[in-house]
Amino acid sequence: MLLMKPSLSSRVVLAILAWAAAFIMFFPILWMLVTAFKTEGQAIAIPPLLIFTPTLKSFFDATQNAGYLLFALNSVIVSVGSTVLAIAIAFPAAYALAFFPGKRTEFTLMWMLSTKMLPAVGVLMPIYLFLKNVHLLDTRLGLVGIDTLMNLPIVIWMLYSFFKDIPHEILEAARVDGVGPRQQMIHLLLPLAGPGVASTALLSVILAWNEAFWSINVTASHAGTLAAYIARFSAPEGLFWAKLSAASVLAVAPILVFGSLTQRRLVRGLTFGAVK
Repeated sequence: MLLMKPSLSSRVVLAILAWAAAFIMFFPILWMLVTAFKTEGQAIAIPPLLIFTPTLKSFFDATQNAGYLLFALNSVIVSVGSTVLAIAIAFPAAYALAFFPGKRTEFTLMWMLSTKMLPAVGVLMPIYLFLKNVHLLDTRLGLVGIDTLMNLPIVIWMLYSFFKDIPHEILEAARVDGVGPRQQMIHLLLPLAGPGVASTALLSVILAWNEAFWSINVTASHAGTLAAYIARFSAPEGLFWAKLSAASVLAVAPILVFGSLTQRRLVRGLTFGAVK
């Protein structure tokens, strides 16, 4: 049966619904951006001020009073460090699962994915006590380890799916020629699955950058990321909405720029192997 082409009115309705959904999702970001250019008095005005004179005072206060550069540097180190470590662990694991499957391979994959369903607060106390006993509280190394373990199931699953799309005959021919597992991963698997590995790394960086729960609970003044930096603008006196919005913009801006610059490679990696 041939599919009927949607009528013009149907396409218009679908377009309106799509734009409405996009606006609803984007509205909180737009409101945050607008509030960041207000003073504290303008930010809490009721009804909200739609016409005002923009100011950069909130940005200046946010960066001067809370050590933005230190928190931003911590975010870069933690997100990049945890991504490198996660890829280093997940690459051989996904290689073994994809090319040497066993009876419990599917169970192993499902078990790894099920760990993401456990609420983080459920393991907060044991992990906090462990970090305290090994003197890793409020350290970048401790947060790198947590983010690595947090993202590892997703990284392994993504690499596994990309490796499954690579013909096994290529690696079998290499093994016949005497190529070892390490050489196979470096000289064959990495070039063939390059777009998939890159997209996995990009996603891991974004997830680690946006992680807030562990950063707020296991760091303080030395290793806090931008998530902890934003939380500082909540005080017993209340929320400083203008400074909070400015801090949020400063925290979101780097990852938005990074995402826009790498969007093409991310899409290419996520669609790697989709069409045979």
